[in-house]
Amino acid sequence: MTFLTSIDLFAGAGGLSYGLAAEGFQVNAAVEIDPVSAKSYSLNHPNTNVIVSDIRQVSGPQILKEAKLTRGELDLLTGCPPCQAFSTLRTRRRKQQLNDPSKELITEMLRLVRSMRPRAVIVENVPGLADDKRFTNFQLGLKQAGYKSAYAVLNASDFGVPQRRKRLILVALRGREIPSGWSNYSCEGKTVRSTISDLAPAGTSGDVLHDIPENRTPAMMSRIRATPKDGGSRRDIPSELQCACHAHTDGFKDVYGRMAWDDISPTITGGCTNPSRGRFLHPQENRAITLREAALLQAFPSDYQFCLDRGKEHVARQIGNAFPPDLIRPIARVISRELSV
Repeated sequence: MTFLTSIDLFAGAGGLSYGLAAEGFQVNAAVEIDPVSAKSYSLNHPNTNVIVSDIRQVSGPQILKEAKLTRGELDLLTGCPPCQAFSTLRTRRRKQQLNDPSKELITEMLRLVRSMRPRAVIVENVPGLADDKRFTNFQLGLKQAGYKSAYAVLNASDFGVPQRRKRLILVALRGREIPSGWSNYSCEGKTVRSTISDLAPAGTSGDVLHDIPENRTPAMMSRIRATPKDGGSRRDIPSELQCACHAHTDGFKDVYGRMAWDDISPTITGGCTNPSRGRFLHPQENRAITLREAALLQAFPSDYQFCLDRGKEHVARQIGNAFPPDLIRPIARVISRELSV
């Protein structure tokens, strides 16, 4: 069987690579700056050469050498540049400086496209990227390099991911038109119930990602127990149990809320096991969702491994920052068909 070749930039723990591999792509090489995330990647993709480096410090020829490919031979180059700098929340709170260096990483990806000359390119980011001049310049740079490109803002839940997660996806092909309907996909939705309800009890399952204990104060446990099951909100608990910081504000309504069994989950973020960071309480049990539950809601398989060298919070960030594998699969399928013609 002949596999199409791919290289994954900003690879993280490997969610995008997992989706590509499921659609018949061979991921020859990956680049990831964080060594612990790179360990997670290698645990699940042992046959991929991982370059642990700042993307700004690697060249196209260096990556191609690790991938055992030559310029113009690579079928697909993918990349998910860090998206926090383009987040609408951060912009709204004015915490993001205009000269944040992470905003320039999409320019680094263009540099590598020009250097490696892949047949196809896929880029993922938050929808806010579309309003940034760097994205306009990126598209122009692709055009000047001989690529046709198109982008769309997609919701992962339409692709079978049990989660409300909007992402901008750009696809580009060298010297050929983008297939019509590449972003039009809809499948039967999955719910929180269908995704995590069959797991063994947390704490006794034998799965380290499902068994890490919580450490909550008595006051916090009282609030959690008072939050109605199956979708309840902190606004539903008695006023005497409310956090003092919530007494005079109605903002961030989802914090300390429960997920609902028969709905999709909210966006899984890097704070996905911390109820103070969003609607991350279990629908029924008096706890936050576990790392394994968060990974399943991100569409990772149940045996996907994450390196715990830097603890629970770092794994939560790996999961929250990941590209849900099921979101890339239909798009990869379209690209595969187009490149195989």
